[in-house]
Amino acid sequence: MPALDDDPERTARVLWTRVEPLHAVTYFHPRARAAYEAVGLRGYWRGYFAGRAAPLGPVDAAPVVAAFFAFAPPMVGRALPAVWQLATPQEALRARLTGAVQALAELLYELPESHLTEAADLLEAAAGALDTAGRVLGAANAALPRGDYPLARLWQAATTLREARGDGHVAALVAAGVDPVEALAWRVAVGQPPQNLLGRGWSEEQWQAARGRLVARGWLDADGRPTDVGRAGLQAVEDATDRAAARPWLVLGPDRAARLGELLDPLARACHRVIPADNPIGLAAPQP
Repeated sequence: MPALDDDPERTARVLWTRVEPLHAVTYFHPRARAAYEAVGLRGYWRGYFAGRAAPLGPVDAAPVVAAFFAFAPPMVGRALPAVWQLATPQEALRARLTGAVQALAELLYELPESHLTEAADLLEAAAGALDTAGRVLGAANAALPRGDYPLARLWQAATTLREARGDGHVAALVAAGVDPVEALAWRVAVGQPPQNLLGRGWSEEQWQAARGRLVARGWLDADGRPTDVGRAGLQAVEDATDRAAARPWLVLGPDRAARLGELLDPLARACHRVIPADNPIGLAAPQP
C-alpha cells in the first residue's frame, strides 16, 4: 500500500481505494444478487436501485435521480417507486446487508477475526467523524443501526464513507458545471471501457450532444480526445472531492489512518477480485 503522509487529501484518495472495494461487493458478488432476489428484487437494476435508495425510505424517482446523478431520469423512473411494491425499504436494507456480509465472509475467510474487528473499529470511528450536512446519501446511511458483527460493521461503515464521498463528488461536478452525461462522456474519452457507462439510460442523441458540449468548452478536441484544459478541469473536480472527503481522516489522525490503511489493504485486494475489469466505478486494482 502507498505510504500515507500528513496530506489529508492524499490520505482521503488512498483510503477511498481501500474502502470502495468493500462496498462494491453489493454490486458484483453473486451472493449479493441472490439476497436481493430472495426478497423479490429480480433483475440487476431492481436490486441496485432498491438497495442503494432504501436508506432514503420509500422515495419516488426524483430524489434518486438527483442523488445518484449519473442515471437518466426515465431509467430511474422504471424502477422507482415500483420496486417498493416488491420489497419495502426495510426488506431491501436487510437483503443488501445480508448479501454483502455473505460476500465478505466468502472473500475474507482467511483473515483472523481480530484483524476484522480492529478494522471495523477504526472504520466506524472514521464514519462517526463525518459531517453529513449537504451529504444526503452519506447522512441516510450514517443514520442506520450499527451492525452486530465485524463484517456487518465493516460494510456499513465503508458504505457510509463511500456514499458521503460520492455526495461530495456530485457537488464538485455541479460546481464545475458538468452534467451527468457529460461526466460519463468524459470518462469514456479518457479510456474507461464504455459498456457499463452506456447503460445508464441516456440516448445516443444525448451522448452526442454531451460530447459536443465538451468540445465547445475546450475539454475535448474535434476528434473527441481529452485536452489539457479538460484534464485540468476534471483534476480540479477530483481535488475538490478529496478535500470534501478529508474530515474523517483528519479526525482519525495520521497514525490511526495509516494503521487502518494497513488493515484494509488485504481486504480491498480480496474484494477487488469480484470487481470486473470494465466496472463503471473506474477503480484500479490496488498496487503492490
